[in-house]
This record gives sequence, structure tokens and C-alpha cells, in this order.
Amino acid sequence: MNINDLITIVKKKIKANLSVENIDVEDKTFLHKNHQGNDSKKFHLKLIINSSELKQMKKIQSTKKIYNVLKEELDKYIHSIQILID
Repeated sequence: MNINDLITIVKKKIKANLSVENIDVEDKTFLHKNHQGNDSKKFHLKLIINSSELKQMKKIQSTKKIYNVLKEELDKYIHSIQILID
């Protein structure tokens, strides 16, 4: 999986499963390149999500919802994910 395909999949799945006004996905893998245990097949992503639905929830609830939507990608392709909800 390459990063552009992963970003496309992440955006598509979140838009299809959550009420989202806008989503930006940034590749932050370069920040962790030299870390011990870094897996070159897994990526570090930053999600910036504009969502009235998620903003009304407690942080733990919205995070769980996103993790459920992205379960397969988190298991296979994402090492670290940062989520900002606006």
C-alpha cells in the first residue's frame, strides 16, 4: 500500500461512515523515520476532521468511532494516528 492510496481510503471510509463536513489527512511518517522499531510498511497519519457530530461527543467516544471505521487500516497500514476534531 502506498501513502496516497491509504489517504484516499481513509477519507472515503470516514466520509461514508460519519457525518463529516471536511477531512484533511496528512502524512507524518517522516517524523518517525529514525525511531526504533519503525516499520517502513506502516504510516503515521494526522487527521483533521471538521464534524459537528464528532465535536458533540466526548473525545474518547469520537476516537473509538474513528478507530472502528478504520480498524482494517489501523491493523495493517497505520502505525500511529493523530486525530484533531474541529
